[in-house]
Amino acid sequence: MRISHRGLGSLLTALALAVPAAVAGCATHSVYDDEYRDYHRWDRNENVFYIRWEGETHRDHREFAKRSEPERRQYWKWRHHDSDHDRDHDRDHH
Repeated sequence: MRISHRGLGSLLTALALAVPAAVAGCATHSVYDDEYRDYHRWDRNENVFYIRWEGETHRDHREFAKRSEPERRQYWKWRHHDSDHDRDHDRDHH
């Protein structure tokens, strides 16, 4: 199959438009909290709270998914009780 320069340009333009949309779609996802049996939307807002928790508990920064299960439970406990915010505004109600 042979693609002309014009066709190649169109293909590259389509890819350039599609990639940011695909990446943006991955930026927000839900994380299930086993102990409290609810979902949290993991977006920029949640990330701010997570980084704050790391600082308040004197932890080095690591991706949440790479933390041990006990550390993740500690985060969710902090998130539900100690993070000083209205919890209902950032929960996903699935």
